Amino acid sequence: MRRAATAPADPGLAELAPDQRLRRLELTVTRRLNGLLHGQYRGLLPGPGSEPSGSREYRPGEDEVRRMDWAVTARTAVPHVRQVDADRELTTWLLVDGSASMEFGTAELDKRELAVAAVAAVGFLTAGVGNRLGAQVLRVDGVRRFPARSGRTHLLALLRTLLAAPRATAPTDRPGRGPAVASPDLADGLDALHRVATRRGLVVVVSDFLDGLPDDPGQPAPWERTLRRLAARHQVLAIEVTDPRELELPDVGLITLVDPETGRHREVCTSDRRLRERYAEAAAAQRTQVRQSVRRSGATHLPLRTDGDWSADIVRHVHAQRRLAAAPVGQPRGGVA
Repeated sequence: MRRAATAPADPGLAELAPDQRLRRLELTVTRRLNGLLHGQYRGLLPGPGSEPSGSREYRPGEDEVRRMDWAVTARTAVPHVRQVDADRELTTWLLVDGSASMEFGTAELDKRELAVAAVAAVGFLTAGVGNRLGAQVLRVDGVRRFPARSGRTHLLALLRTLLAAPRATAPTDRPGRGPAVASPDLADGLDALHRVATRRGLVVVVSDFLDGLPDDPGQPAPWERTLRRLAARHQVLAIEVTDPRELELPDVGLITLVDPETGRHREVCTSDRRLRERYAEAAAAQRTQVRQSVRRSGATHLPLRTDGDWSADIVRHVHAQRRLAAAPVGQPRGGVA
């Protein structure tokens, strides 16, 4: 069942030809988002830089205690803080989830199309002289790798590949072929990304983060550990893509639910109010589990919905992150839900 989006970010995007969709995405990013980020080296997450450039004496009321250079302080008996310079070039690595669960959608965009829009936003906003963009795309047939390169042509080639990628199907949609080959999961993709992202930079993960979530909300997700390893070295942005029908069921009578990853079917009667309430409660608990796993890993969390204005959501996220970065020492600086 499909329904009209309540606040479509880009009406008609899914019906456009690939090149038209790319032009529409580029215009949306450059017109609505480009003016938010200023400076020679722009990014989606604020930060002072990562290249060390020495130490200087600590200035009470001006410097953050977390930047203390304890080695120099111990040697000189005078408090010192570390100084860092902004990187001369930014390397951004993307991990894009192209699994079967990303094919779902009941609004103007499906989850995969929204993921492409998020990749376009990251690519156009981080583009600059010397800046490079690399990507790994999880697909049912394996991992598609794009080396880190600079330039608009490279970004457009990546977006065209994402738009033209074959649709993932559930295992039951493979009659006569036997069991489907196990596709790489999110933890595998993060491990592969950790091996190639050797230089400090920006890592962006675009997924629904449903892969392998344990039934016990208290247990960590299987991808949480590797995400934490990435966040220890890089700035990490986790973009969570969701659809409204994953959060609540409409009252439409008897329907068949299909798990796109396993192909399992179940018929349910949505006229049962208690059933719809239990579904909404379980879905909310699942999203809370994802949010908490992302936060525990040290990544920044950006949720996007297929029925929302994704560009406006990114605008709000960037503003919120900048407010947190500018907050005085001692005030909370946790991630933004």
